[in-house]
Amino acid sequence: MHYCSTRGSVKGWNFEQVLFSGFAPDGGLFMPEKIPELNLTTLQRWSKFNYVELVKEICSVFISSEDIPHSDQSDLIDKAFCHFQLKEVVHLSKLKDGLNVLELWHGPTMAFKDLGMLCLGQFLRYFLKKNGLQATIIVGTSGDTGSAAIESVRGMNGVDIIVIYPKGRCTKVQELQMTTVTENNVHVFEADGTSDDIDVILRKLFADLAFVKEHILMSSNSINWFRILVQMAHFFYGYFQCVPLQELSSLPLLEVVVPTGGAGNITAGCIAVKMGLPLRIVSTVNENDIIFRTIKHGDFSLASSVKHTLAPAIDIQDPYNMERVFWLFSGMDNKLIKEMMEEFHSTGKIKLQDSLHSKISKIISSCSVTDDGIMQTMKRCWKENHYLLCPHTAVAVSYHYKNPPSHQRRCFLATASAAKFQEVLKQADLPLEIPAKIAALESKQTRKISMEKSANWESILREKIKLIQMRRQ
Repeated sequence: MHYCSTRGSVKGWNFEQVLFSGFAPDGGLFMPEKIPELNLTTLQRWSKFNYVELVKEICSVFISSEDIPHSDQSDLIDKAFCHFQLKEVVHLSKLKDGLNVLELWHGPTMAFKDLGMLCLGQFLRYFLKKNGLQATIIVGTSGDTGSAAIESVRGMNGVDIIVIYPKGRCTKVQELQMTTVTENNVHVFEADGTSDDIDVILRKLFADLAFVKEHILMSSNSINWFRILVQMAHFFYGYFQCVPLQELSSLPLLEVVVPTGGAGNITAGCIAVKMGLPLRIVSTVNENDIIFRTIKHGDFSLASSVKHTLAPAIDIQDPYNMERVFWLFSGMDNKLIKEMMEEFHSTGKIKLQDSLHSKISKIISSCSVTDDGIMQTMKRCWKENHYLLCPHTAVAVSYHYKNPPSHQRRCFLATASAAKFQEVLKQADLPLEIPAKIAALESKQTRKISMEKSANWESILREKIKLIQMRRQ
């Protein structure tokens, strides 16, 4: 399996090269040069696997044994999932009126990001040890990504991680999960701006190819292909959990409802569809609704500002993984994607071609929800099921209450534990269930570096990366 950039200037890269990359050198995102199609026999065989086994199977499809022998891949994935609260890693809760909630948050930081991030950390360690190298990871976060990225490499030899989060736009728990980590290889920055502002700086850093090469600079945001790869397992596992084995031969359609920020999960779902999984994907968003406008009207345009909502991890107006979605449904048209994305980054808006918009709309639908809708969804789910939703999962479940199912099977991705959003639970007058490891954060010392709005963030981060390199020598 080889990989190419969505913009066409980079082709033939292997998995290791892509793992150690952020954006492709031409500004695009890496994708497989071919999407393999699975036959019914393979899907029936996969339906008997647990979640961890599915991750292993999917990785073996996209990672050549020449890059990592399959037995080593299996060992690395086992190590990644050994610290999850549940042996099965993820869990499907079947609630009232066909509300199937796939809990992806049973990892160390209690968010779905742990699933891909802890695997990434293990694969990263494998190659660094094999090649005797050191690397620096740089990550922008709107909430849960930062703590999961830190957890994946904290204390790891040969790796430093820089995490930047937007000031005042994460919950207290999310912030503490980052700022209370004291390992010397962890460097946390608080930036006075939005997560989209942070992404602009990261693009600039990764565009400096000489700097990236000199410092072995990489990303573990979902611009990194490996994150998307692992997230495909959510969709296969959810399908096999919701569709009875005796019905599998007819491959009935499953609607998967996804709270969406940077669009990594829906990208993974679209690849699963291209591989042969019969899904209808519903991308649900908060009031930062660029994806809703794109799916509904073909209007991929930035709003004047990012709104601060009750679901802060998806307060995003520049969902970079949509470039991958456009590429998939354009028939892998690199030239078109290059023109589209260059226009978008120049003007802040593009109108999708009718043919592309039509192809996307056949697989993906979308809806948006206000803060009041999030709150009412959380309250209703508790009243009817005694089940607590985090505000991001409530963005997805709001679709269930707006559109009661008839005979359509549905699966809702639950992206974080409600325990991470205590302020919202209090506001909704819902019971607080605070795990011991969350409560313990309050008494720990914190450590962070603040970057004011007027500061030159790019210069500050470049200097930090250089200092990390000097310390290693």
